[in-house]
Amino acid sequence: MLALASGAPATARTSAASVAARFGDPAMPMLVVAHRACHNPTPHHGMPNGMPENSLAGIERCIAIGVDVAEVDIRRTLDGYLILMHDESVDRTTDGHGKVADISLADIRALHLRENEGGSDASPTMARVPTLDEALAAAKDRIILNLDVQAGLYAETVAVVRRAGLGDGVILKQPAGIGSPVLADVPPFDAVSFMPILAGHTDLGTVAGRQLGGVRHPVALELPKIDAARLASVAAIARRAKVRLWVNSLWDGFIEGIGGDVDALRDPDAVWGTMRRAGISAIQTDEPEALMRYLGAPRNP
Repeated sequence: MLALASGAPATARTSAASVAARFGDPAMPMLVVAHRACHNPTPHHGMPNGMPENSLAGIERCIAIGVDVAEVDIRRTLDGYLILMHDESVDRTTDGHGKVADISLADIRALHLRENEGGSDASPTMARVPTLDEALAAAKDRIILNLDVQAGLYAETVAVVRRAGLGDGVILKQPAGIGSPVLADVPPFDAVSFMPILAGHTDLGTVAGRQLGGVRHPVALELPKIDAARLASVAAIARRAKVRLWVNSLWDGFIEGIGGDVDALRDPDAVWGTMRRAGISAIQTDEPEALMRYLGAPRNP
């Protein structure tokens, strides 16, 4: 098995990386969000090797290179512990087999995370599957975590976050449709920073307006997969409300007609630049280093 080497020491931020501070003004520079933490190589920071997705090493890499937000996924073990894992099973990302919900924490801890995004061809590393508690401890006052909660485990996740004292150090999200209540005002989302994912086949502007109409404002609005023609109306609503508009540039992109990470590596201005000019102010990507290089601003405090 291959030893896991970070390649560079992590540099802690000089002040708390709170959601309120970093998301408060959408006119400020674009926020860079690393999908499943920083699992891809970051050669311009002296780290040519990948890290396992959803790993503590991936979070440390995000901190080291100055990423604003690390997105991680949450699932529950057989014995009730919350861990970082995207898939329903451990098969793709570890050297084990089976559903997370059928395996105890001790047995999951005996597994080894595979390199980068995993798969049968990816070598196991010495890294282990982290608990949510461990991830929160690593991130506290250093980087924001966007918790992508799987299997509806919102109440349990918020309980762990509150126990760690990180209500303003994480973001939770959930899809919101035309019939949804104002989710930022609804428990357990009212205890943390919240971001609705606009959903449904109706006018997304109407959905956004409803989600912005409560006592507590969401910190951002996340767009689903849409065509570029629908972007301007939602961007105008976000701009008037002074909340950030969050978009995924993953894979071939979530905005049809603009492209995604694959295209951005060839022509970043045609993809990320177009998004920025259209009013998007937070981009989630598997290529955080490339996005940061395109934005051109120093990211490491």
